[in-house]
Parts: sequence; structure tokens; C-alpha cells
Amino acid sequence: MQHIDQYSRATMEFSLTWNSDGTTHIEQLYANPVSFWRDVLDPHLVKGLLGRSVGDRSLVQIPMDRFPNPYDSRKKILIQPDQFQGTDGKGMRLIPAPGRFYPQGMLRGVGGVYNESGRPCRFLGREGDHLLFDLNHPLAGRDLTLQAEIVGMYPPQKERGGRCEDWLEQISTDGPGMQARLAGQDGALFAKENFQRLDEQLDSVFYQQPRLVHHLDSTARKEISNHYARLIRPGSQVLDLMGSWSSHLPDNLELAGLTVLGMNQEELQQNRRATDTLVQDLNSKPLLPFKGASFDAVICTASVEYLIDPLAVMAEIKRILRPGGLLAFAFSNRWFPPKAIRIWADLHEFERLGLVADLFHMVGGFGGITTLSHRGHPRPQDDPHQELWFSDPVYMVWGYHL
Repeated sequence: MQHIDQYSRATMEFSLTWNSDGTTHIEQLYANPVSFWRDVLDPHLVKGLLGRSVGDRSLVQIPMDRFPNPYDSRKKILIQPDQFQGTDGKGMRLIPAPGRFYPQGMLRGVGGVYNESGRPCRFLGREGDHLLFDLNHPLAGRDLTLQAEIVGMYPPQKERGGRCEDWLEQISTDGPGMQARLAGQDGALFAKENFQRLDEQLDSVFYQQPRLVHHLDSTARKEISNHYARLIRPGSQVLDLMGSWSSHLPDNLELAGLTVLGMNQEELQQNRRATDTLVQDLNSKPLLPFKGASFDAVICTASVEYLIDPLAVMAEIKRILRPGGLLAFAFSNRWFPPKAIRIWADLHEFERLGLVADLFHMVGGFGGITTLSHRGHPRPQDDPHQELWFSDPVYMVWGYHL
């Protein structure tokens, strides 16, 4: 059996955990290969991995003052309204919304900020006639926990240079931190117009044609299945909400029953794990036809972005969940644009995590609220979109009925 030394190359899975406003956030990154000779790794993390083998883990605390981009109060800046020159995908002028993140390149006349910059900044609101933005890294000011697990190891070989990766930077870049709520801005994203859609015809018309295809690649589906296996207790009575012909549950997870509520009868009939099925349009009728406290778990996969009144549906889910029952949403960055709520396309992928987590906070009565991102796997060979390097990212939010 191989063991890690200072010259090893390995496949790793990094997990970054942090907390905000009673919510736990977990960022997972599949990293391959990791060079212990060349790459930038926390020395305490490396010390915990030396001499270890596949399946072993090392964990290190990163207090906020040791984060590579520590919080700096000087990065809170006031600008004139005309210095914000953000536009949407159609070239229309944006009005900044409190709590939202925007590329720093949308700001003009700010020292050290270039028009090409994609680094995020958060709009905090107005102060008099000025706009207040925070240019700090979204994770600045957070205490972090970084874990590394050895997934696989390469045969020994001599290193002769190559690209150097900073793995803490890799896992903390491109979104983590954006899902945190902004104090005093509860429900800021829930304006009615944000839940309009391009196609407002009845959903029953749009979904009358069965779609017996997978909407996520096989690696993403496997990750979702693995997470459901960890979250759902064996013997549970489960409701798959807005489901279809696959409930993304592992075959070896024994259940007391699986009810699948969806939009197309033919799709539901093809769901081999379902013990009961029901056709219902939650956008026309959000009330669920189940007795209170009748389910141990409710799951919703790749569908939350289609709900035009998610708070009404959340209230119903809370009603039908037993105490301690699980509610879990899973999604990625692929959806049907005509039927997705307007704000979904406007939000950064990690802001979508924040929007879904906000549902738990706003409806109340849930604890153990957790968000998860899982990225970095190579695109599977069986997926037709080989022009994309990475597998579909997996995003999840879950909590437990108190």
C-alpha cells in the first residue's frame, strides 16, 4: 500500500466548512492531481497526511486572520450611482439590489478595480445619495475548517515542474461565501416580479410531453444519490416532490414507501422505486393532499427553480413532515429557461444556494440548515457535452423539521 510523502501525487477531496447566521456551509472540491512537492498546501494539513493512505483524512482550522484574503474595513466603499455601470445579458442597465453580488468590473473610478475584473463585490445598500459596496472576499471574516481526504494515489515518479495550484484558493474561489445572508436583508430577493417566468402558460401544457431523459450528467446524479443516502434514514416514508421517472435514490436504501408527485403521468409510471404516484401542479395548487406529519423525508431534485410561490409550498412541506423530518433540495446549473423563475438566471450559482436556504429561514421551524457545493469532478465519458471539462456541479440545501 502506498503512503503519502513529500513527493506524492494524489487525488484528493477537499472540504471547506464554515458557518453564518445559524447555517452550516460545506464546500467540496474534487482535486486531481494534487502534487505534494509542487502545489500550495497548508503545512499543518500536509503534516496530518504524511505517512497516510487512501481513505485517510487530515483537518486544519483556518481562523479568519489566517485566511489569505482577510477582512479589511477599507474595502467598504461609497460610490456615486453613476459609477455602477452594471448591465444584464441583454445589455439593459441594472439597478443594484441590496445583498446581491456583482463583478467588481461593473464599478467605475474605483482605485485598484479594473473593468475586466470578475471578482465579486456585494451591494450593501444606499447611504444618502451614495451606493455602499463591500469589495472583501465573500469568505473574509469567517473562521474556516479545511479537510483533505486521500481518494487515490499515483505511482511514484520524478517531478519535473508544471503548474502550481493553491488548493485553498481553488476551493474558495468562484462563489463560496455568496450564499451567506446579509444582516437586515431577510427576504430581499422575494419580490413578486422575481418569481415571474418567460413562459407563463399553464405548466400542465409545458409538461404534457414526457421527457424520459436525465437532466444532469451521471457523475452529478451519483453524487446526489450518495448525499441522499447519507441524509435519509433507512425505513423512512419519503416524498419526492416535483419528481419524475428517477428519484435519484440509491437502490440499497430501504424505504417504508416512496410517493412521487410530479407533472407527467407517463414519467411517474416509469419510476421503478415509487410505491405511489400523484400528478399535481404545485404552481396552480400548492396545497399538498397529505395528512400532517405523514413523511419522514421530502426531497426535491432539480426542480426548486420552477416554483413561483416557494414559501407556500414550504409551509405545506413543514406541515406534512414529522418532527425531525428531513427536507432536502438538490440542483445544478442546468434547467428549462422558459419555466424557471426570473431571478434564478440572474443569480450567481452560489447566490441560488442562499435563495433556497432563505426559504428555510423565512418559513421557520427548521434546524440544522446546511448548504453544500460539490465541484471539480471530470465530465463523465457517457455525457454528450464533452466540450465541458467538469461534471455538472451539485448544490444542495437541507434542514430538519423542529
